Amino acid sequence: MTDAVLVLEDGRTFSGEAYGATGATLGEIVFNTGMTGYQETLTDPSYHRQIVVMTAPHIGNTGVNDDDPESSRIWVAGYVVRDPARRASNWRSRRTLDDELEQQGIVGISGIDTRALTRHLRELGVMRAGIFSGDALVDGSGDRRPDDELLAEVLAAPAMAGADLAGEVSTDAAYVVEALGPDGMPLGTPVATVAAVDLGIKAMTPQRMAERGIRVHVLPSTATIDDVLATEADGVFFSNGPGDPAAATHEIDLLRDVLDRRIPFFGICYGNQLLGRALGFGTYKLGYGHRGVNQPVIDRATGKVEITAHNHGFAVDAPLDGDAVAPYDGGRYGRVVVSHVDLNDDVVEGLRALDLPAFSVQYHPEAAAGPHDAAYLFDRFLELMTGPAATGGDTADDQKGAA
Repeated sequence: MTDAVLVLEDGRTFSGEAYGATGATLGEIVFNTGMTGYQETLTDPSYHRQIVVMTAPHIGNTGVNDDDPESSRIWVAGYVVRDPARRASNWRSRRTLDDELEQQGIVGISGIDTRALTRHLRELGVMRAGIFSGDALVDGSGDRRPDDELLAEVLAAPAMAGADLAGEVSTDAAYVVEALGPDGMPLGTPVATVAAVDLGIKAMTPQRMAERGIRVHVLPSTATIDDVLATEADGVFFSNGPGDPAAATHEIDLLRDVLDRRIPFFGICYGNQLLGRALGFGTYKLGYGHRGVNQPVIDRATGKVEITAHNHGFAVDAPLDGDAVAPYDGGRYGRVVVSHVDLNDDVVEGLRALDLPAFSVQYHPEAAAGPHDAAYLFDRFLELMTGPAATGGDTADDQKGAA
């Protein structure tokens, strides 16, 4: 076994064994409470530059397959687990998680008290951290490097606040996910077309739209309003993604172009935060965020409670009670209501514009992994595109023509 050490920004350390690749890695350390879905977590671009702690003690039981990744690679900066599986056991497994992490150069640590670590992060908040093992843990004489030297590297790492990261995880070129019929086969004529701006999109999101007969044009984060209009889209979607929404000035300007043209809009996670900022609301960093597949959220319109999948460290600062006029530019976007709220801590989990065809949620209705309680939101988006618009009775086609 190879020694490894986890060093937190506040100076606390945890000693364990190397898991995956050996070396050094730095990032913001966060915890995920999901009991399942570690492969989807690892490949979620929203975890870019983050060291992920799994609170479930046994990780790697089902190995790694080629069907569940949410992107083409692992995005986490580092991985922290308590008890790695001794062997992978699942009919779809192709290799072990340990081997996959090593192959992709992901530095991890195992054998530490992840319960104590999680409690520490819950009390003090997420912070910068580093994992060091192998040659990165020893000096030129072969002696273990002192903790204060490792801590200095951690303190030199960039913070997540102010980070503009969508461009680092977005696709380089546009591509199309074709609409599917009820039999799962390609649909010749889609029921609607969506321009999806990739800010760190998960593969299951355009898949959920395709299953509803929607053709999805996935565009890079650098897309302009002309790029969006060139797709002749009936609606625009902004995906999940990493970083501080306050730094995403290009994406916010694009979204305002979309709202000005009254094109139906749907946003998930990062897309929710960007809608909030486009409307003139602020965003703020949560103490330790929501990451897992078991968050209770109430739909305030119906009173229904949904168990939902989350991965966010920032949230929208909007009034919880009653309608509010969107502050941007003297209220030109009209009234907005907080549509969904987290029942654990009253964090805003959804926005709905009352005078524009636009809505968003902070959580993940594509549920990869996670419960399917919120899958109806994709149906709501389809209805927004194909039915009468929220204002004026215009259809989506009318709105595009007016643009």
